[in-house]
Amino acid sequence: MAPEKDEMIILKTPALLKYILETSCYPREHEQLKQLREATVEKYQFWSIMNVPVDGLFLSMLLKIMNAKKTRELGVFTGYSLLTTALALPLDGKGEEEGSFDFAFVDANKDKYMEYHELLLKLVKVGGMIAYDNTLWFGSVVEPKEKLDEKARPNRKHILELNSFLAADSCIELAHLSVGDGLTLCRRLR
Repeated sequence: MAPEKDEMIILKTPALLKYILETSCYPREHEQLKQLREATVEKYQFWSIMNVPVDGLFLSMLLKIMNAKKTRELGVFTGYSLLTTALALPLDGKGEEEGSFDFAFVDANKDKYMEYHELLLKLVKVGGMIAYDNTLWFGSVVEPKEKLDEKARPNRKHILELNSFLAADSCIELAHLSVGDGLTLCRRLR
């Protein structure tokens, strides 16, 4: 049995997510992001949960605090996080360019996250940040495997392996946040 859309969030009360969206996210959402979110809901309905403005506001603020100018993104779905990043960059900021990146956001194939990490450690500069999305996998990381839908199990396994790997990686400083579906921030130390 597949999880219901309302079950695919960390906040187990949909009313709390609705409150957060209506009081802080939607009123501050850029018009282009709003249009993209609405088009995604219309076209993809169930999978539109992947466009979460809560993550977008957080990432936008983080990029501005960091004064990030060079960013990289792996995985885009309909482009909400990519547009969020582009809107947060200063006028002299750049996206898809080779070199020493300030920030990278990963929301792609979960079975490749560890490979992406090795690659991004070479691309992101010391002091730069790598953000991994979905690192709490709808809260399933603490659920017994037997209780999970068959479709959720493989990605849960990959996320558990990634979380353990990152916790032991001495090349990064780590913060695991319960934002959206789990967001792990890795600051490159060396």
